[in-house]
Order: sequence, then C-alpha cells, then structure tokens
Amino acid sequence: MGSHACARPANPAAASHELRFASLFNPGRGVAVPCDEAGHVDLDTLSERLRNAYLGARVLVGREYSHPIVRPAH
Repeated sequence: MGSHACARPANPAAASHELRFASLFNPGRGVAVPCDEAGHVDLDTLSERLRNAYLGARVLVGREYSHPIVRPAH
C-alpha cells in the first residue's frame, strides 16, 4: 500500500482529473486514481490492483494517507 499507483481509465472523459491520496510518511508517494472534476471515481474503469489500492487508501486516511485532493490529470 505504500507505493504510488495510477492507471488510465477506459473512459477518457473520466481522466480529466485524479484523486490523490498522499502518503503521510513517504513524501512523493501515494495513490492516485482517475476521477471527474468533482472527485467521483468510476470503480468499473479501474484495474483490480488500482481498485484495491484506492479502497485501501480510503480506509487508511489519517493513518497512512492524507485526505485526498482532486487535481487536474497530467
């Protein structure tokens, strides 16, 4: 869970932004998932690995990861 995970969604419109959970202990590391501009993630477009990383990061907010931020995709 401590590594950076990201992927491209099947729907290009959903790739306009990413929801990023930054690691509290390893600067520059975290979990980033594609989302819309409101921060909504389409779980059906994520790979199994990224979906598990995203769900794990949500559970570990405040313990391993900071609260997520929405930012434009690269």
